[in-house]
Amino acid sequence: MMVRTQISLDSERHAQARARAAELGVSLAEYVRRLVDRDIARPPRTVDRSIVFDLGDGAPTDIARDKDRMIAKAVAASVGDASGTR
Repeated sequence: MMVRTQISLDSERHAQARARAAELGVSLAEYVRRLVDRDIARPPRTVDRSIVFDLGDGAPTDIARDKDRMIAKAVAASVGDASGTR
């Protein structure tokens, strides 16, 4: 049984969604249903939060100054580089 649902989109997003649905040869409603199905079917992403607690490499650092670089390095290591390796 289908349940009717109403959503609001700004005019630009609405036009983009309609155009994409047309490219796929489906209605806007079917396009949205497919997006919801795909999102729900995706396994939840797990994040190893411990990477935040192991930011240093042993050398003294100024965490207040270097925190952005250190966090970026930890995140990059957790998701892999552009070559797809971890």
